[in-house]
Amino acid sequence: MTPDDADYPRAVRDAPTLGALDDHLVDCRACPRLVAWREQVGVVRRASFREDTYWARPVPGFGDERAGILVVGLAPAAHGANRTGRMFTGDRSGDFLFAAMHRTGLANQATSVRADDGLRLTGIRVTAPVRCAPPDNKPLPEERRRCGPYLEREVELLGETVRVAVVLGGFGWQALLSTLAEQGWDVPRPRPRFAHGAEVTLRRRAPAAVGEPGDRTLTVLGCFHVSQQNTFTGRLTPAMLDDVLLRARHLAGLGDPDA
Repeated sequence: MTPDDADYPRAVRDAPTLGALDDHLVDCRACPRLVAWREQVGVVRRASFREDTYWARPVPGFGDERAGILVVGLAPAAHGANRTGRMFTGDRSGDFLFAAMHRTGLANQATSVRADDGLRLTGIRVTAPVRCAPPDNKPLPEERRRCGPYLEREVELLGETVRVAVVLGGFGWQALLSTLAEQGWDVPRPRPRFAHGAEVTLRRRAPAAVGEPGDRTLTVLGCFHVSQQNTFTGRLTPAMLDDVLLRARHLAGLGDPDA
């Protein structure tokens, strides 16, 4: 199986660590449309970034490897993460997101400019259901399904430390609930609808095999996406995002950020 094969992402289900997951991910070329787009963007660059060397590959998750909170948002931006190689880094959406994490004690700084800028996350990790920048920011359903094993394995490798998932936008909401249902979480049917401030607690019973982890719970919180369309129009304000992250801190048992 080569990185160009449509089934290539399935092989990641045996990745033993997050590092091994990332090593496999960055070589993936399983979605021809996304490969062509991300590489084209890296050659035909935005004028303000014409001197930059674009990452132009799938983007790994970023943050604490023992996170209590997992943030799941739509795919990397063409001139943001597709340029810098780090989730929500190098664009205004990332500025909005990481500034909120800094205010709520989850990040050591309020800016996210490039992959080596010193940003560190504590208790939280950021990922996406599709790891390549898609044309018009709209991945196709089959691209989400093909990329799904990466999100599935990342959730598994984070293990019992993750107690809360903050989902940015309806696409991420549906993608994460699909992944969790496939993993055996008791996702209701019909599935809960996305809304800002939505809160759903899921349970997963322990497998019968000896040595498997015990019963677990995961609370899924809905939040409008940090897209410029939402933040510039005031549909999502800094206070609204702070409230969601503070709720996530509380549910994850991370305590008061001012303590």
